[in-house]
Amino acid sequence: MILVLRALGVGDLATGVPALRALRAAYPGEELALVAPCWLAPLVELVGGVDRLVEADGLGHLAWPGPPPELAVNLHGRGPQSHRMLAGVRPRRLLAFANAEAGHLDGPGWRADEHEVDRWCRLLAWYGIPADRTDLALRRPVPGRLPTGVSIVHPGAKATQRRWPPARFAAVARELTDRGHRVVVTGGPGERGIAEEVAHRAGLPADAVLAGETDLGELAALVAHARVVISGDTGVGHLATGYATPSVLLFGPVPPAQWGPPPDRPWHQALWVGPRRPADDGGPHPALAALDVPTVLAAVERSLRPPDGPPSTPLLPAGSFRP
Repeated sequence: MILVLRALGVGDLATGVPALRALRAAYPGEELALVAPCWLAPLVELVGGVDRLVEADGLGHLAWPGPPPELAVNLHGRGPQSHRMLAGVRPRRLLAFANAEAGHLDGPGWRADEHEVDRWCRLLAWYGIPADRTDLALRRPVPGRLPTGVSIVHPGAKATQRRWPPARFAAVARELTDRGHRVVVTGGPGERGIAEEVAHRAGLPADAVLAGETDLGELAALVAHARVVISGDTGVGHLATGYATPSVLLFGPVPPAQWGPPPDRPWHQALWVGPRRPADDGGPHPALAALDVPTVLAAVERSLRPPDGPPSTPLLPAGSFRP
């Protein structure tokens, strides 16, 4: 049994895909269990290779009913809490970054400014497990009831500093509509208000607002078959990377060098005006606020007309795992 901890969100899981696939390849005969929030289950299926999802919303005691796993892998953080969470199930071996406070002296040192994909690939490489940082593709689901070929505007983000002003998202949506795009506005259940504001300002019909109306699997399908995605530094941008869907991602305060798409894929445009000092007014980070509407629209055009064109990702069955 291989037990892997990654009890975080959509973007965190998507950036951990190369490491998860490396573990699957290194231990093909072992059951691989992922410790993560249960609401991520649809995305776990689209990653593939995971046999069981063990529910955990963040860090804490892990209720583990089975025998100690052969191997536990910390793809969550630097410790000590995450190290101790895995140590509590008494694995025969723990792969993790060195952390003296947790009593784990094995493993490489932590680098704060490292790209999130590279961080976990480097961890595994230290233990002799090769990982391909470019292996980010997700299984492409069928669209189902959702529209295809739409241009997605996703104005929400967990942190206020990572939210571009709704009026600017609306201006982009209005201009794209004038250029013949079918624009929809997405978001989680708690982002319905901001999505409706963007749609109203842009003059979009009420049915263009899909925020709160799609689960994670449906959102992934929408992105997989979309024309383009415009969003801040949040999970939907990582879905666009996983499906090679053209995207324009607006960064601040964290630079794309740490969380952005691979820089050699011109159909993904990562915009950042930084570094800048954080704002004190609780609004968007200055590196994000400095991005204007014409800059974003120009990036949309570049994403849709890259020199070599984006690759296609195959339509594969999603597979299954035990919850």
